Amino acid sequence: MNVGERTNVTGSPRFAKLVRAGQYAEALQVARQQVEGGAQILDVNMDEGLLDSARAMTTFLNLLAAEPDIARVPVMLDSSDWNVIEAGLQCLQGKGVVNSSSLKEGEEVFKDHARRVRRYGAAVVVMAFDEEGQATTVERRVEILSRAYDPDREVGFPAEDVIFDPSVLTVGTGMEEHAEYGVAFIEATRRLREAFPLAKVSGGISNVSFSFRGNNPVREAMHAAFLYHAIRAGLDMGIVNAGQLAVYEEVPKDLLERVEDVLLNRRPDATERLIAFAHTVKEPERGKAAEDAWRKGTIEERLSHALVRGIDEFVVADTEEARLKYGRPSR
Repeated sequence: MNVGERTNVTGSPRFAKLVRAGQYAEALQVARQQVEGGAQILDVNMDEGLLDSARAMTTFLNLLAAEPDIARVPVMLDSSDWNVIEAGLQCLQGKGVVNSSSLKEGEEVFKDHARRVRRYGAAVVVMAFDEEGQATTVERRVEILSRAYDPDREVGFPAEDVIFDPSVLTVGTGMEEHAEYGVAFIEATRRLREAFPLAKVSGGISNVSFSFRGNNPVREAMHAAFLYHAIRAGLDMGIVNAGQLAVYEEVPKDLLERVEDVLLNRRPDATERLIAFAHTVKEPERGKAAEDAWRKGTIEERLSHALVRGIDEFVVADTEEARLKYGRPSR
């Protein structure tokens, strides 16, 4: 399940600028683009020092609710301020998701927040964070999230409304202690799904590639590869830029090898190799001409691309071309 990340003032400069200027009609276009790009949930965050965050959250959600093409997807309320979370919960139509809760203030505060979220009928994302700080190892991630599961169930959460976030942390920083962060998230996901099969697992995917900010082709390749391996381990939800998700099978093999070396910590010089290679990777062309370039491929390539991307515009003509080429439809 793709969670659109661009309606977030901390992660999208464009969205933040529009909200600060009170241009909510234009800010809604960002949400619309995320939904059209494939987002199945919208992550909305208004945590910015110059904003009245609760008021901005309320205003934006009320306007969003009046847009049927956007409001058809659920909202994930993303804030570190529980007043903002509660203001958002009072605006939501239907079932929402709260991102996030954690044990950093102790179990009693955690249970109080859980009761309040449950009263509004929302699901809850639980972070791998407790009184001792952020979990970084597999064992600590699993320990903290396992500990948080019982209090959530005590206050009435169905198991399927508990969403674990084992924390996607940045790799490729050059620091040896960060090299295992990608592997640790994937392994923690696997263990949590085995221990709590009805609960969900989520992650903020773009965090993994922060050390390559400014190089979108490399970042998109990292996201595609990380999602591929995390989903196989049991990941249910990923907070992503829904309109710019690369397809794992379409990532160039030489780039994919280097990206996976970093993500999976397969060799000690993985980061240096990817940094060196990143300088040779060019930004792919955008726009209508680039979007239509796939039509120049063979009929097999065109059909494959259309199936992977969900494009049905040319399906009748391309299927007929394939039928005439092969003679027998079953070939």
